[in-house]
Formats: sequence, C-alpha cells, structure tokens
Amino acid sequence: MLVACSGEGDTEIVKRGFERAERQLSNQLKAIPEPTDYPRTIGKDGKLKVTHKNDWTEGFFPGCLWYVYEYTGRENWKDAALEWTEALEPLKKLTNHHDIGFLMYCSFGNAYRLTGAEAYKEILVESARSLCTRFNEKTGSIESWNYRKAWNGKDEWFYPVIIDNMMNLELLYFATRVTGDSIYAQIANRHAETTAKNQFREDYSNYHVVNYDEETGEVLHRATCQGFSDNSAWARGQAWAIYGYTMAYRETLRKDFLEIAVRTADFWLSHPNLPEDGIPYWDFNAGQAGYIPDWDYDPQKFKVIPCDASAAAIAASAFLELADYVTDGKKYTAAATHILHSLSSPAYLAEPDTNCNFILMHSTGSIPHNQEIDVPLVYADYYYLEALMRYARMCTR
Repeated sequence: MLVACSGEGDTEIVKRGFERAERQLSNQLKAIPEPTDYPRTIGKDGKLKVTHKNDWTEGFFPGCLWYVYEYTGRENWKDAALEWTEALEPLKKLTNHHDIGFLMYCSFGNAYRLTGAEAYKEILVESARSLCTRFNEKTGSIESWNYRKAWNGKDEWFYPVIIDNMMNLELLYFATRVTGDSIYAQIANRHAETTAKNQFREDYSNYHVVNYDEETGEVLHRATCQGFSDNSAWARGQAWAIYGYTMAYRETLRKDFLEIAVRTADFWLSHPNLPEDGIPYWDFNAGQAGYIPDWDYDPQKFKVIPCDASAAAIAASAFLELADYVTDGKKYTAAATHILHSLSSPAYLAEPDTNCNFILMHSTGSIPHNQEIDVPLVYADYYYLEALMRYARMCTR
C-alpha cells in the first residue's frame, strides 16, 4: 500500500536526478567513446577507473543508460544503451563467478524489457544456464566465489556463498518465466531457502559470507569479507537481502520470502546507528564494542566512519517495491522518499562536470581491502536511477 507523493517537491527530485544523470552520463560517453572499458569508480589517483568486461560491474553502466532512455524517451539514449549492452554479449557464457546476473540482467534485462527484442531474451536464457552451472545440490546453493581465504589467514573458503548472490536470482526467475522450464526457478528457490536458513541471525541481520562443505552441505564458516567483522551488519549486505527477498516474493508469491524481506527491512529502519539522513554507515557496527575485525583495522584512520550511498540507493529501490506487497507499506515508502531526498541533495548528488561524471558521491566499496572508500560507484548510480523510476511511477498512479 503506497502513499501518494506529497507534492511538487517530491516529483522535483526525479526531474533533478535525471537531468543530472543526462549531464554526467553524456560526459562519460565522451570520455569513453567505445564500449571496451566500463566506468566503475574514481581511482586513488583521482582519475576515472574502468573495468574490462572481466569483473562484476559492467552491466550497471548500460543499465543507467536504459533508465535515462526510459525516463526521457530520447532515441540517442536508446542508441547508446544498445551499443553498450550488446558489447557484453560474450559474457553470456561466463561461469567463473556468480555475478553474471548483475552483468546481464541489468543490461540485457532492461534492453529486453524496453524493446522486447527476442534476441535479448535468448541471451538472457543462455546467461541463466551459465549461472546454473555453479549450483550444487549438496549445498543447495549457487557458489558465489571460487576458493579464497578468510581475513584471519587460516579459514579456507572452498564453497563461499555471499548475500549479494540473492540479486542474481532474478535472472533465473526470468528464464523460467519466458521458457516455461521450471528448473531455473527451482534452483533460485533452493538458493533462497538455503540462504534464509544459514545466512541470517535472529535479528534478521545477515552474514556476508557462508562457507559450505561442498561434499556434505555442512556450514563451515559464517564470516565477512567486505564488512567490519564476522558478527557485524555490513550495510550493503543488508540492502542486498531486502532487495533480493522482495524480488523473490514478487516472482514466487511465497510468504516466507516476504517475511524475510520485511524483517530485514525493519532491522535496517529500526537500527539505532542509522544516520538521520537515512544513508547508512558502510557497516552498522563499525568501530563498536563487541565487534572485532580480523583485517588490519586502524581506528585512527576512521574517526569519521564512511557512509555508503550505494547501500542506501539499493535499499530505497527495494523499499519502494516492498511497500506494494504489505498492508503497512507507508513506512517503506516514507523511508525510500527520505533516502531519495538525501541522495538528491548537494550532500550526495555531484555537481555537474565533477566526480568523474558519476551521479552520486560518497559510496564505499570495501574498506577491509582499502579500496573504493568515499568514492562514486557505478552501481550506486544504477540503483539510484532505478529507485527514481520506481518513485516516478508511484507518483503518477
């Protein structure tokens, strides 16, 4: 149940956000004229940092272009979105990590949604088949990463599953919907069920990483990789869970998935350490007593704890959808509105021609890795524009 927009000030944030997006993305297209390098963030040298179609973030830039096309209806944005999307087609065969969902659904998924081109549907279905190769019947989950060690240098993660993986299930649900083959949705449901069983704490915060024994399915470790400590609530991980289970409910109408979405959303909204502007610190428990990091944490470097606009943008988009599925949706709409007003303010919305032409400032990638701290991130821009589009549709009902 949604509340109506309160007035012109609410619709103004949509107009402002997309006008800024047009300005910034036009500049990015001039800076990178060919879809060989994809914008990701600003490097430590202050220059634009790109990826080369071998990471997990390339789908977000064409996704941003698709949202600008959807909002404006202008063919030049469609042309750019098509060019930057179609260059990613070879990734449909990617099987060495789970993020093919981000790569292909944010790009080709939007392309298919807005054009209906059958070729894009086939690319997405093949991408879903690739993702399914990482499913293990014993663990009941899709392996996220390949082998790595935990921060303590001892625990070995042979079958790590991360909360982010919930987002990639949308690709599988799509594949079942368009093919009629239930296997994709069956795998998605098994993964969501296993994650629900093993990845959440009693308060519905979640562990970033759960490591399984791939032969027995036993949980070996519950830990973090990008959060503050193994027992802390990494903000973007909480946002992935809210969004992922809201989406899973949309695709299945399963009440257990909706309950997880609601409880995880309520954990976020009721947390005493959520800042007044609604933009969370990168970890809800960073620097607090009782939370001991295994990585090399120097509190002197973090007297001001960085926030994460990307987590806020993901949560805002999720809250707007979740509000449609519950009777007390007003609080989720209000939370999303509050976040969007904050992100659309000078505190987070970059001035034109600054910020290496990203839209939002002040996101955090991974402090434990000493990477992407208080910088723009392309996925923050993507979910901000998605949230603005959802908000615009809500305001026109």
